[in-house]
Amino acid sequence: MRALLVKRAFKYRFYPTDAQAAALSRTFGCVRKVYNLALAARTEAWRLRQERINYNATSAMLTEWKKTEELAYLGDVSSVPLQQALRHLQTAFANFFGKRAKYPRFKSRKRSRKSAEYTTSAFRYRDGRLTLAKMDQPLDIVWSRPLPRGAQPSTVTVSQDSAGRWFVSLLTEDPSIKPLHTTGAAVGVDAGLDHLLTLSTGEKITNPRHERRDRTRLAKAQRELSRKAKGDGANRAKARRKVARIHARIADRRRDALHKVTTRFVRENQTIVIEDLTVRNLLKNGRLARAISDAAWSEFRGMLEYKAQWYGREVIVVDRWFPSSKLCSACGRLQEKMPLKTRTWTCKCGITHDRDVNAANNLLAAGLAVSACGAGVRPQRRTPGGRSATKQEPLRREP
Repeated sequence: MRALLVKRAFKYRFYPTDAQAAALSRTFGCVRKVYNLALAARTEAWRLRQERINYNATSAMLTEWKKTEELAYLGDVSSVPLQQALRHLQTAFANFFGKRAKYPRFKSRKRSRKSAEYTTSAFRYRDGRLTLAKMDQPLDIVWSRPLPRGAQPSTVTVSQDSAGRWFVSLLTEDPSIKPLHTTGAAVGVDAGLDHLLTLSTGEKITNPRHERRDRTRLAKAQRELSRKAKGDGANRAKARRKVARIHARIADRRRDALHKVTTRFVRENQTIVIEDLTVRNLLKNGRLARAISDAAWSEFRGMLEYKAQWYGREVIVVDRWFPSSKLCSACGRLQEKMPLKTRTWTCKCGITHDRDVNAANNLLAAGLAVSACGAGVRPQRRTPGGRSATKQEPLRREP
């Protein structure tokens, strides 16, 4: 039987012509309009008539909207991104009813992500040239890395970030992603701020503190923005883009560093044990909120989990209430108090511990115990009470 192939998104930057930029901007606006109209219609139907409207009903509404004089401009753009917006709304409602997300919110012109999704019927990809529907010329894409040989994208997503940069993401099967050779190596990883990550091997990965490097430039740009007149003026827009470019630079460096470290962990270890941190609650600490945000622990976990699935590795998530820092990894004695300022401590058994290394060793021991007894095989973000950890099942392929 044919082995299952992993679908992977390849993201590239591109530089549209003035006509292409205008067409894509119109498409973004229409996508946002259709999403908001459909959300309003579904919300109103439920509140007034206790009626649930599905994707098919909103698709029929879209056809009627295009016939009205007020919304006739919806017919000037490709219909595929508009239909995809309705599908995304359907997914949002499914997640809401499945208690996996909050109620869908309306898209904002200023704050929401600008993007449009095209399926195979709305683009043409030949000989490394991508042409979207309603466009005469292919996009000027910077091919920073090659697509897999013979790749045929199934979905193309065009987006523009707040810094004004244009990106195109191509979703295609990647035959190069295969399970790595099994190894007996296992590692516990403790996240922190003094050091970004501490391993059970004793290795400590320095916290790059990307935001701190550009904090002065960012503060200056934000002061300049605050002095501009409120509204949609050109000067304020220019100052806003300057702030956005600094934020984008910080985010790009952070993402690159996390990709490198997570790829290394997955290549070197069969089992990786981490802690289930509630970053949302930790951000309520006003003194540490900026440093915690800059550390990007949630992004680190997300990268680690999907790469582990790709390459047949195992990620075990230990419960957030597990006292990894207070527990002696040598004798198992639990300390009553462990203030955050305490970086080294001596147990009554006579062993002196480095706080972070000891926590990483305890996480590894707890994770291996869970793996041995087979507790919890479904990956999940929230750990129910009474379960010490969850284990992410590695990706299985048919022979």
